[in-house]
Amino acid sequence: MASKEELELYLNLIRESDNTKDKECPLKNALEIIGGKWKLRILRQLLSQEVVRFNELKRAISGITNTMLSNSLHELCNDELITRNQYNEMPLRVEYSLTDRGKSLLPLFYELTIWWKKFER
Repeated sequence: MASKEELELYLNLIRESDNTKDKECPLKNALEIIGGKWKLRILRQLLSQEVVRFNELKRAISGITNTMLSNSLHELCNDELITRNQYNEMPLRVEYSLTDRGKSLLPLFYELTIWWKKFER
């Protein structure tokens, strides 16, 4: 849990960023990378397993289409949160895993879990 001083520093950072260009706001930049309906679900699944194949992700994330999963995985790869390993086998095998940058999101997921438990009804 963040200290009171850290939270105050964070609030000041958000307030200051409102007076700057969008590209200079860390929160806006972070939300561009992990925001959206599916990316956090994909990352959460990859946090729970070291290596996941496309169809395993598809089955684990209810309601996601092949196209949306493929696009989201591509974006997460481009943002260096996950890696894609393709094996030259028949049938083709592709596996996804978190990079160190992706693994660094674990505290964020922990804080979201604590927040949910605190305020769930």
